[in-house]
Amino acid sequence: MLDAVTLDQLRTFVAAAEEGSFSAAGRKIKRAQSVISHTLANLELQLGVVLFDRSNRYPKLTEAGESLLLDAKAVIDSMDLLKARAHSLAEGLEPELSVAVDVMFPMDTLTAAVGYCKAHFEHTPLRLYVEALGGVTQQVMDGTCRLGIIGSLPLVPDELTVEPLSNIQFATVVSPGHPLAQQPVDITEEELSRHVQLILTDRTTLSSGRNFGVMSPLTWRLADLGAKHAFLKAGFGWGHMPKHIVEKDLADGLLVSLTLQNMPAAAMYLTTKIVYRKEAPPGPAGRAFISQLK
Repeated sequence: MLDAVTLDQLRTFVAAAEEGSFSAAGRKIKRAQSVISHTLANLELQLGVVLFDRSNRYPKLTEAGESLLLDAKAVIDSMDLLKARAHSLAEGLEPELSVAVDVMFPMDTLTAAVGYCKAHFEHTPLRLYVEALGGVTQQVMDGTCRLGIIGSLPLVPDELTVEPLSNIQFATVVSPGHPLAQQPVDITEEELSRHVQLILTDRTTLSSGRNFGVMSPLTWRLADLGAKHAFLKAGFGWGHMPKHIVEKDLADGLLVSLTLQNMPAAAMYLTTKIVYRKEAPPGPAGRAFISQLK
């Protein structure tokens, strides 16, 4: 009998409970009071419980009715969500917005773009991965994510379409107690090579055999940007960092910015790009997301 319960019956049940009378429920959902009474009687028969106490002038929810009202609302909400998502899919909207983003990318910019999509595509869930170097590209290549925001891996496989995005300003930094901080201006590559450089390493094989921004033979390779940030402040070495991540540390004196010989600060930037597989271009939500990033 429970399989015969319909969404219309549940909507009638909720309307009667919220309106406080069968006649008011009828007016709300545009049904005759007799139809409301008949529908609820059938629902009670199918459920095997009494939902309303009808002994007084106005029907009152029984204890069982109070309990099942929450379940009825949950079923209605789920069905409404199902219909909304089905409608979106029929119009070409992606079933989800799946994105892999380079750890270097500014979180404020990412958050603003996600917020826009949440407001305009409320039934499109988000799946987000934060990766470094080849990790972003790998997620797009294997189909885990539809979109990738790359930066720290400048090499892009031919299978992917690339769209330019923005530039991220970088700074070369050390802790105040590091020897390089004693004379932070016009530092030569020879001087840099005498000290440990902290660099971000790739968990994938996509950048195997290639080094990006490595200027010292003495390296500590870290697969986590947070660890690199902490180790820089601890004085374990020097390294390049996105300026938006270390701005507060520089202002508070926890890190010192180095000026490198033959490399002006304006030249220290990372170009970011959007990538996606050629056979799987972004849908409406993905395209809106990209436009907000730009």
